[in-house]
Amino acid sequence: MNFGAVPTVGVDALRDGDFLLDVREDDEWKAGHAEGALHIPMSDFVARFGELTEAVSEENPRVHVVCRVGGRSAQVTQYLVGQGIDAVNVDGGMLAWESAGKPVVTDGGGSGIVV
Repeated sequence: MNFGAVPTVGVDALRDGDFLLDVREDDEWKAGHAEGALHIPMSDFVARFGELTEAVSEENPRVHVVCRVGGRSAQVTQYLVGQGIDAVNVDGGMLAWESAGKPVVTDGGGSGIVV
């Protein structure tokens, strides 16, 4: 896939407090995710778009979109940019997040894994 026009950032560019949108499916999310991320699976995204617009704040308007490796999140980022939202794809996704030593948690707060 070629997502050349999609704005992209590396995991190393993310800072505490950045808005993170995880578009992986429920089973992937349950295994492990970034703490504080908003979860809207790509398969439900258009129907649940309002949840994202309600969650984005004026103080922190940029949406960092993440999936497992970056393909699904690139598609969602492209959609969001088309809707006028300041969105960027997180290159390498949750695999890069985990490899960078960033915490992966479960809903219960325990240690999670990326599947």
